[in-house]
Amino acid sequence: CSARLQGDVAVFTTALRTLVNNPQFSDVTFVVGREQQQVFAHRCVLACRCQAFRGMLGQAPVGSQDSSSSVPPQGPFVLGNVQPEVFLAVIEFLYTNSVTLNSHIALEVLTSSVEYGLQDLCKLCVKFIKDTLSVEQVCEALQAAVTYGQVDLQQHCLAFIEGCTAAVVQTQGFRELSDVVLARVLRSDRLAVDELDLVQAVREWAHVSSAVLERPVPEVAALPVRELRLPLLAPSELVTLESYNQQDLLIPVENIAAAWRAHALRKGSGVPSRLCRPRQGTRPRDHHRHLEPQAK
Repeated sequence: CSARLQGDVAVFTTALRTLVNNPQFSDVTFVVGREQQQVFAHRCVLACRCQAFRGMLGQAPVGSQDSSSSVPPQGPFVLGNVQPEVFLAVIEFLYTNSVTLNSHIALEVLTSSVEYGLQDLCKLCVKFIKDTLSVEQVCEALQAAVTYGQVDLQQHCLAFIEGCTAAVVQTQGFRELSDVVLARVLRSDRLAVDELDLVQAVREWAHVSSAVLERPVPEVAALPVRELRLPLLAPSELVTLESYNQQDLLIPVENIAAAWRAHALRKGSGVPSRLCRPRQGTRPRDHHRHLEPQAK
C-alpha cells in the first residue's frame, strides 16, 4: 500500500518565499519598470506555474537552429511597462501561492494577473479590492472590472457608487471614466444624487475628456448624455441648462426639446420611460407626478 502524507504547508511556503528575488541560484533576470530594477528568478518555478512565462522562457535565441534551445540563462528580459512592486507581487504569488497587496498596487496586480493568465491571483486581487474599496478608488476599480470582464467586481463597484454617488462624482476617478463605463453608471435608478448634480458632473467629465482626447465636447459626451434624465428637471433648471449648453453644446437640442415637451404636455410622451423615472437621490419636484406611468 502507499499514501501521500502532507507536511506543514506554512513551512514549505516560508522556505520558498526566501527565493523570491534572491540572486542565489537564480538563472533568469528581469529588468523591470522605468527604474530598471533587477528582479532575480528561477525559470523552473516560473515555467511550471505560469503558461505565459513558460512560453517566454522556452523561446530559442534569435538565429538558433535548435528549437529545443532556450534563451541565455541570465536574460535579461526587459519589462518596462510594469512597476517593480507589481511584478514582485506576481513573482511572490508564483513562488508561494499567496500575495502581499496594498491599495496602491492592487489594480495593477489585477491587470498583470489577467495578462499572465493567473486566475487564482486574479481572484485574490478582486477580493482585496472589494474589501478595501474607497470613494477615491471605486471608479478606477469599476473601469478595470469592465476592461477585464470581472462581472462580480463590476456589480460590487456599482453598488458602492450607488450608495455614495454625491461623493464619487467629485473624484478624479469619475472624471477619468470611459464614456461606455460612465453611461453604464448613469443607467442606474439607485444613484444617490439629484439629476441636476449629475448633469453638472457629466459636464465636468466631458470637458476633461475633451481636453485629453482632443475631441469636441459633444462628440466625447454623446453616449453618457443619452442617459441624463432631463424631464426630471424643473422649468427654471432647464432654462439654466440651456444657458450653459450654448457655451459647450454638451446636450443635443432635441434632448432639451423633449424635456420641454414633457412639461408642456404634462406627461412623458415621446421620451423613453427610463428617462422619466426618478432616481434614488432625485429631489422631488411638482411635475414628477405627471411623469409617473399611471399618469400617462
